[in-house]
Amino acid sequence: MVGVTTVVVFLVLWYLATTVTGLVNPSRFPRPNEVWAAFSFIQTEGYGNGKLYQHVFHSLQLVAMGFAVAVSVGVPLGLLMGYSRRAEALINPAFLLLRPIPPLAWIPLAIVWLGLDDGSKILVIFVAAFVPSVINSYTGVRNIEAPMMEAARMLGVKGWRMVAEVLVPGSLPMIFTGLRLSLQASWTTLVAAELIGALYGLGSILNQAAQDIYPAMILVAMVLVGLCGAATTWLLGQLENRAMPWRKGRVAA
Repeated sequence: MVGVTTVVVFLVLWYLATTVTGLVNPSRFPRPNEVWAAFSFIQTEGYGNGKLYQHVFHSLQLVAMGFAVAVSVGVPLGLLMGYSRRAEALINPAFLLLRPIPPLAWIPLAIVWLGLDDGSKILVIFVAAFVPSVINSYTGVRNIEAPMMEAARMLGVKGWRMVAEVLVPGSLPMIFTGLRLSLQASWTTLVAAELIGALYGLGSILNQAAQDIYPAMILVAMVLVGLCGAATTWLLGQLENRAMPWRKGRVAA
């Protein structure tokens, strides 16, 4: 109820400031009816080379692909570095060199390698989501209590059994923390990547609306990014509840 009340109060203040009192210039921040008109227009007529569902589906597809590849590589790598000192000594120096580089700095190189197609955008999303998944998986292994690891070794648990029965269950809370950060980074980077050379996607809507000086459409795209991000985060939270039922109810929205 508190959240609903906050949204309602914001909408009322928005309406009063832009439509009733005119304190905010509509050319800088659109009125609610203008935003609704822009939303209806992109949904029925289309805007920026496509209709609403095409833009949303394309952005969701890019995020899903980049996020999936980053997690499938980053989580095992983090587990390996956390468990093996030798692997950490071998991999960590290269990782420490790549870690400070902002994901957006990879955009020019991704375009040179893969052109302006979706491959370059997936590569940039991969870079953004890769680092949090590695760091949190590594931290999760290192946070496993030493007696538990020693007991597993004493009982002869090793190889894939060690991974499946000790490392992954013990690291799950930190792994999912990394997944949340990776998902957030994926959406942030997607919008920036789609600002350059994208025919479809929420980022391309922002780019086209900025060129057209169309504030209402810019706000529509921003809200859609937020809604898509919230929806995918909710789905990840449901997966976390299933993976760790003992923590159900503690997972943040």
